[in-house]
Amino acid sequence: MKPHELDRTDKIILSELQKNAQRPVAELAERAGLSASSCHRRVKLLEEAGVIQSYSANLDRTALGLANEFFVEVSLSAQTEEAFEKFETAVQRVPEILECHLMSGQFDYLLRVAAADAADYERIHRSRISRLPGVQRIQSSLALRTVKGWAGYPI
Repeated sequence: MKPHELDRTDKIILSELQKNAQRPVAELAERAGLSASSCHRRVKLLEEAGVIQSYSANLDRTALGLANEFFVEVSLSAQTEEAFEKFETAVQRVPEILECHLMSGQFDYLLRVAAADAADYERIHRSRISRLPGVQRIQSSLALRTVKGWAGYPI
C-alpha cells in the first residue's frame, strides 16, 4: 500500500483518534477546526483509504490477570516459504501470543506473550510455543516493567 498523503487536519484527526477513538465527532471536529459533517467525511475517507484500519479498546492486562509479559525469540529449523507459512498459520491459533513479527537477524520471529505468572508461562512455553511447527530454538525474556507503552504512531 502506498503511503496516504496527510494534511495538517488529517494529522490532527488521526492523533486525536489514537488518543481516544470514542471521542464524539463534534469534539473531534472542534479540535481539528472543522464542522462535524466535514470531520465525519474526512474520517470516512481515512477509513476507506485504509489509514484507519479499525477501532479497539485498550485493556489493562494486569486487571485481566495477565501480570507477566514475555518477549520470545524463535528460530525455525528451516527458512523456507513452507516453513514460514506453517509457523505463521499456527501462531494465529494461540491466543496467548499477542504479537508475532518476522525478523531479520539472529532469530526468525519475535513473539509477545501474556501470562498470569511463571507457571502459566511455562505451560504456554511447553504446550504452545515449543509445539509450533518448525521450532528449533526458543529464547524467552520477561519484561520487568513497561517504561514506554504503545501510544500510537507519530503523526
